[in-house]
Amino acid sequence: MSKTSYSLDPISPVQIDQVKTYLLSLQQSICSDLERIDGAGQFKLDEWQREEGGGGRSRVLTGGHVIEQGGVNFSHVFGNKMPASATAARPELAGRQFQAMGVSLVIHPNNPYIPTSHANVRFFVAEKAGADPIWWFGGGFDLTPFYPFEQDVVHWHQVAKDLCGPFGETVYSEYKAWCDRYFYLPHRNETRGVGGLFFDDLNQWGFEKSFAFMRAVGNGYTQAYAPIMQRRKDTPYGERERQFQLYRRGRYVEFNLVYDRGTLFGLQSGGRTESILMSMPPLARWQYAYQPEPESAEAQLQSWLKPAQW
Repeated sequence: MSKTSYSLDPISPVQIDQVKTYLLSLQQSICSDLERIDGAGQFKLDEWQREEGGGGRSRVLTGGHVIEQGGVNFSHVFGNKMPASATAARPELAGRQFQAMGVSLVIHPNNPYIPTSHANVRFFVAEKAGADPIWWFGGGFDLTPFYPFEQDVVHWHQVAKDLCGPFGETVYSEYKAWCDRYFYLPHRNETRGVGGLFFDDLNQWGFEKSFAFMRAVGNGYTQAYAPIMQRRKDTPYGERERQFQLYRRGRYVEFNLVYDRGTLFGLQSGGRTESILMSMPPLARWQYAYQPEPESAEAQLQSWLKPAQW
């Protein structure tokens, strides 16, 4: 991807309010869709304020029929100083006030045959007196199976490809490749899962088109994930599958705590720790030098943890 020039249409308070209104409605619609699939659990609302400015609404479901733990968070934070995780790659942001808002979610199902899923969409504005605002959209969604089914992964990527189509012929391939690069654990030499979409610094299309794409990604998440949940939620499983699920969840923890820029931004900007670390699975385990049985279903997963065309 080429470096963003940040030389596009100005942002007004009205436009910022439009983004916030959409994000709050997206949080509500995703929670409602997931509650219907779960059939038992409900997302509990936890509203919070940030001392440095802003706040958010965390919604967390635990102990559901389908969802072991899941969170769908909305946050809108602002401040006078950019955190180091933001200015390291963008020195032009130093000395600017900022606003950051978004919806971020992670779903950890009970059944090992349902993949873990993650999605987020976000909007960022940095302002300084006498200078044009710097703004961009970012986000995406990705899938982390434990026992991969080709049908599920093909569906996930088809939804991603279809929503990208109206925005350009190369959008899906570019943002899919970015996702494969981003959700990668160098110390394990594997991707976190089977990918999806990832985009950041999006403003080259102008505000309206960039905002429309962010909405398409946000709305596409449940279109991609809900059919997989429905298809796999009643599949029988035993202790072997459960233990492998917990082992693979350890990789999820490793990525989020070592590499994820969103986690670093949240912690460095003084965000609410409980909401930032909501993405962690409720249970996980590590096993020294684990090797799956040759030609087992667990061994098959390893061959999926690399970029592929679905």
